[in-house]
Amino acid sequence: MKKLLFASHTPSDNTRKLSQHCLAKMHAYSETVEIYHKPPLEITSDDGLTCDGLVIATTENIGYMAGLTKDMFDRCYNDWLYHTDGLPVAFYIRAGLDGTATANTLGRFAHALRWHMVRPPLILKGDYITDFEEQVAELGGGFAAGLEAGIF
Repeated sequence: MKKLLFASHTPSDNTRKLSQHCLAKMHAYSETVEIYHKPPLEITSDDGLTCDGLVIATTENIGYMAGLTKDMFDRCYNDWLYHTDGLPVAFYIRAGLDGTATANTLGRFAHALRWHMVRPPLILKGDYITDFEEQVAELGGGFAAGLEAGIF
């Protein structure tokens, strides 16, 4: 059975709602994938080393990923380096203004770790709209289905 790790930073009601929509579709679109949902602060190196796919949800703060998301990389990066090559990943970013800097940084981490980004980062920018919920649901559901089907 494949294991999907969903690391989501949810400091607000809106980000929690997005995380719930993403997680619900992950479960709805997969029957055999084990889905583990944790905040970045609780992610350990072993979580990344034992998963078959990773979805990271973060906010953008001051033009960068959330500090707790960065903390996850600070703690786990060296253990993941050369041991998670090819890991399929997807990111979504809740950005008030732009999101580009966070997307670029996450892309650099993925490149350095030799992860396989299954799609460009989803950037949800501007004022919160309910369409964001459908966008993250599609990302989560598609990722889980793709992992289950062995597409990536």
